[in-house]
Amino acid sequence: SIKLKGIDRVFAMKNRFPWFGATTFGFTVGLWAAIAPMAKTIQLGDGTVYFDRPPSLEDASATFNTVRAWNSTYFFTLNVPENAGEPLQRLVIEQHEGFDRKLRFDTGDTRSFEGTRGNRGTSIALGEVTHNRDTQTVSIAFDPPIDPGTTVTVGLRPRRNPSVGGVYLFGVTAFPAGESSHGQFLGYGRLHIYSNGGFE
Repeated sequence: SIKLKGIDRVFAMKNRFPWFGATTFGFTVGLWAAIAPMAKTIQLGDGTVYFDRPPSLEDASATFNTVRAWNSTYFFTLNVPENAGEPLQRLVIEQHEGFDRKLRFDTGDTRSFEGTRGNRGTSIALGEVTHNRDTQTVSIAFDPPIDPGTTVTVGLRPRRNPSVGGVYLFGVTAFPAGESSHGQFLGYGRLHIYSNGGFE
């Protein structure tokens, strides 16, 4: 006799027992149809690509948090989960709160690496990095994109810290790989700039 497996066995049972087709067969195919798309990229009819599960913003910190300090670096750490569905291609970091809205960033000195600020791994190559001073937005492209299952840290280099102390919020948005991709807002990185000296 020939041993049947999977869907072939289901069809054989359906032919032998008519009631089987109305219950188990319908359940089996329905379950298969429900599970199969979970392993695929989420893409709309217009071609827009989404993360299956978006990255998470894990931490934000500054190496120096004194007003007007030079040589500070603003670190933002993200985790791209194993089930992201797509690699991370681009980050957009935008200042949302803070009295000093005239920060300037040295885009050529932007850096990125695997791991966290306190546990640095391999350096990550960057593509185009731009700063729009009108919107206070920094856009960072990864070349190649970051694979799922990776923790990545980006370091922005301001020309100097804000001239006024206080809480500064930076919104972080992540974009998956693709010509047309949907940005997922991950939350705010919170930096506290003090009028009197300090560093983290």
